Amino acid sequence: QVQLVESGGGLVQPGGSLRLSCAASGSIFSIDIMAWYRQAPEKQRELVARVTRGGLTNYADSVKGRFTISRDSTKSTVYLQMNSLKPEDTAIYYCNYKRTMPIVDYWGQGTQVTVSS
Repeated sequence: QVQLVESGGGLVQPGGSLRLSCAASGSIFSIDIMAWYRQAPEKQRELVARVTRGGLTNYADSVKGRFTISRDSTKSTVYLQMNSLKPEDTAIYYCNYKRTMPIVDYWGQGTQVTVSS
C-alpha cells in the first residue's frame, strides 16, 4: 500500500506560480510512475505531467513550458512547479503513484488550485 498526501494548492492570480508537493509513504519501492492529474468542474480527470522511475517526463500540451514535475531520489516526494498560471488551470490536482506489474494506482485526496483575479 502507498499513502499520498498533497499540499501547496491555493488561490493565485493569473500569471502567478504555485508549487504542489505530494508526500508518499508505504511501499514506494515498487512504484514505476509518479504523476499529477487534474479535474476541473464538469470535466474528466486529465493527466498533467508524469515522471518515470528512470526520470523520463511527459507533459500535457496545455502545460508544456509552464509546469515542471520533479521528484526526490527516494521517490518519497513528487513536486509540480506551476508557473504562468491561467484561469483554465483551475482544478483539483491529484497526485498519482502507479505500479505497472501488475497495474495498481494510488491516489491522493487532491488539492484545490484556483487561478483568478
